[in-house]
Amino acid sequence: MSAKKSSGKAVQNASARPSAKRATATARTAKGFTDEERIAMTERAREWQTAARRGRRADTEDGESAVLAKIAEMQASDRILGERIHAIIRTLAPALSPRLWYGMPAYASDGKVVCFFQSAQKFKTRYATLGFMHAARLDEGAMWPTAYALKALTATDEARISALVRKAVS
Repeated sequence: MSAKKSSGKAVQNASARPSAKRATATARTAKGFTDEERIAMTERAREWQTAARRGRRADTEDGESAVLAKIAEMQASDRILGERIHAIIRTLAPALSPRLWYGMPAYASDGKVVCFFQSAQKFKTRYATLGFMHAARLDEGAMWPTAYALKALTATDEARISALVRKAVS
């Protein structure tokens, strides 16, 4: 840091300090979160605001319509997967409340997300994901999978997902 003497006191050189504008611009362009991650965080903030307005016991119908609307926005391949996953979860675990979570269809119990569907387009990946959170009861010994890559669904895949959903809410 450079300093100038001014009436016997050291004063910080103004040119050595970054301006607020420059610091903000640097922060925006710095490596860190991807555009997709920033969008997901913004979506999550909106979800919190909406939940706060609706109160603790958000209406399941609101969550259902929001999830179905989000699935309808997906590209065809993801939409087919999302619709099928949604149907399986709603049939096998009707106690789970559909809701959006980071802009993804999710299903919660007592306000805690149990599982979610992430489309491939969400983070520009080559496959969609069915994920399970801490509230899911999938424990198998000391190690078990919590996310599954999906490119298509066969009858065997649907049976496996059904078993996972049943176990997650047991």
